Amino acid sequence: MEEALITLAIHTFEKAQILKTILESEGIEVCIHNVNQIQPVISAGVRIRIKESDLPHALRIMEDTKWLNDHAGNRFAEVAARQVLIPTDFSDYSVKACETGIHYAHRTGAEEVMFLHVYFNAYIPPSFPFVSELLTDREEEKKTSLHSAHLQAIEQMERWCASIERKMASGELPRVKYDYMLLEGLPEEEIRLYAREYCPSLIVMGTRGNRQKDLDITGSVTGEIIELTDIPLLAVPAQVPFNNLYDMKRLAFALSFNQRDLIAFDRFAAFFKAYSHVEIQLFNISTSKNEWNEIRLGGFHAYLKKQYPDLTFNHTVLDEGDLLEAIDSFVREKQIDMIACSTYRRSMIMRVFYPSIAHRMLFHSNTPLLVIPV
Repeated sequence: MEEALITLAIHTFEKAQILKTILESEGIEVCIHNVNQIQPVISAGVRIRIKESDLPHALRIMEDTKWLNDHAGNRFAEVAARQVLIPTDFSDYSVKACETGIHYAHRTGAEEVMFLHVYFNAYIPPSFPFVSELLTDREEEKKTSLHSAHLQAIEQMERWCASIERKMASGELPRVKYDYMLLEGLPEEEIRLYAREYCPSLIVMGTRGNRQKDLDITGSVTGEIIELTDIPLLAVPAQVPFNNLYDMKRLAFALSFNQRDLIAFDRFAAFFKAYSHVEIQLFNISTSKNEWNEIRLGGFHAYLKKQYPDLTFNHTVLDEGDLLEAIDSFVREKQIDMIACSTYRRSMIMRVFYPSIAHRMLFHSNTPLLVIPV
């Protein structure tokens, strides 16, 4: 029986060809789908497929060669840039994230808010023999063209901005300077690349919260950006009862007891100096050896209180057992309004088989999550 093929990655045509060449040079058989081999006009959505038995070898090759890595440098955007990037797909949960981002921008004196929409064009060139039979007139062809997809994206964005403008005019939202950008391609890739170019101090994105299905979880753009971006990201679930971070009373900061925590907290303090009224609850993300967690948390508490005397701190040791369940109980008991945690760039193999705690919390909670890369 012929071995089934699985999708290793989805990239633009150019990157798919590069990856195909690298894998085939290592003896891995590769097929690419959703592309016109004669006229490569589709710029995104190309699937790289391999045999399932070749997956471990392929992942090692991709990690070892670091073929997709961008140039080093520009790793972090400076807070002084004061630009807020809000990717949107015009869904209801994007509205909540947008309003939260606008309030944050106004409160912190941001110079600009940028709305970003990435649309995917499913255009199939009529040069294919079977397509010429299906397209009965030029109107049908127009509907599948890149031009049509772009016009639709413009119309959606203009309606989006008109809605924002009405809310600003009525006082429902504070007035801030804003602009928008439309890009064609894969959302997770285009958002990441544009963010590196635009250099916002914060990315604000929406999520559906813990009610979404498994299919939504595996395909979440927000989850992918969390794993890949070098810029702090605020994920806002649709069920959050507020859209202004100034309404928060208690914020929890996750500690893993390493040097990255200190770096992440320093960046966090710079972001939230306009929210000094919020009580900060420190908690551990290791639920074993309870007595050591108490000692470590106490030490971090004392250190941070000394370094940031204007902030209010408390700390809580999570109950032993399942980490996500312990976090849920902690959030309910302490009435936590938002969770902040650090994350770092990991190997592709680790991201595939062991999602980060930030990624897991994103889909397990209806509490906003601030992720700070270090």
